[in-house]
Amino acid sequence: MSRDLEHLEVARWGRVGPGASGVAWLVYDEAGDPVTPVAEFLRDFAARGNSPSSVRSYAYGLLRWWRWLTAVEVSWDRASAAEVRDLTLWLQLHPKQRRAVRTASAATAGTVNQVTGKRYLDDHYAARTIRHSNAVVSSFYEFWAEQGPGPLVNPVARDHRGRGRPNAHHNPMERFRPEGRVRHNPKVPRRRPRALPEQAWADLFDAMGSNRDRALLALTISNGARAAEVLGLRGSDVDWGNQQVRVIRKGSRAEQWLPGSNDAFVWLRLYLAEIGDGAGGVGPADPLWVTLRRRRGADGKLARRPLTYEALRAVLRRANAKLGTNWSMHDLRHTCALRMAADEHVSLRDVQTILGHAHLETTAEIYLVEDERHTVERVAEHLARLAEPRPEPEPVDRGYRTADLAVLFGDGVLGDAGPGDGVLS
Repeated sequence: MSRDLEHLEVARWGRVGPGASGVAWLVYDEAGDPVTPVAEFLRDFAARGNSPSSVRSYAYGLLRWWRWLTAVEVSWDRASAAEVRDLTLWLQLHPKQRRAVRTASAATAGTVNQVTGKRYLDDHYAARTIRHSNAVVSSFYEFWAEQGPGPLVNPVARDHRGRGRPNAHHNPMERFRPEGRVRHNPKVPRRRPRALPEQAWADLFDAMGSNRDRALLALTISNGARAAEVLGLRGSDVDWGNQQVRVIRKGSRAEQWLPGSNDAFVWLRLYLAEIGDGAGGVGPADPLWVTLRRRRGADGKLARRPLTYEALRAVLRRANAKLGTNWSMHDLRHTCALRMAADEHVSLRDVQTILGHAHLETTAEIYLVEDERHTVERVAEHLARLAEPRPEPEPVDRGYRTADLAVLFGDGVLGDAGPGDGVLS
């Protein structure tokens, strides 16, 4: 069945909200009731040790899928590859469903920042978002196929490379991948990470308005931890004697100690001294990063709240507005990784361990690359050398020197020829 995707409207049906019974987030319908098939999947997804942020991400992916099924009037257990294909096309054709119209960012959406060289996000769905949507839907149907409620086919089709046992000829140096690629996944352009130049890092650091923000950025750029990992630190996760912090790794949820620079711990000490006045400071079980202003809670008392990811984004948004840039926290992770990869005393295995990559291939593929800016600078120098005037070549002697002829033919052949008698006529 061919659908008119250009004029098909998808309503803002349902919502994602906090859950209960160990499930951080759920999908609710228009009546405010949890969507049962999604709730059962998210319950199993959370029980497998996935973080609340991952549960939230999958909930929004399934909310998008349910809105699409409602718009095309297809039941969730009757969906086919045609629905996945048309959703992929629809997401590529239509802009994101925004709660509010762009204001200050309308002029820069989709453009490239002249200072950082990074592109601003536009209003269309990125290829990675569409691929993540397909992955969420595929996991959802795999779960229900295992439950065995009845005939159910995973609508996310795969193009199989050939017959036989999956990964039969697996290279032990590479990670295991699902056999066959998702048929309707758009291609993702490869993006090379870029490090902040020294002056750009200095400008961004100077734009911070508090010791808390300076400590947070200095700690991130010294060990390359992700923003969620840094924000999850608690008082007991700081080892002052060894200048290390303990983070919970994204994905594996494993604990890992990471080093921090001297400057990071100096700013951290100054920040903790500021918030310790009359409030008892940060205890071993308390979040390390809190708001600078006290807010009145449900009990009516003023207290500092944990610093959220959105609040951290607001800090960078104010700094970027001041500098005319669009740096993000992940740029600090890239900067740390590229600095370590360029150091001959730090092995690639060390970089992998610090970044928390499960496979060495991931580290090499992302960070063992040449910085494009350095390549551009060298090519520009090459073009400048080509434009320089070339010196005139030195004149070449016309004729042969007697000494050279004597070496070739012997002294007896030349006889009494003088030093200048070797010129050929």
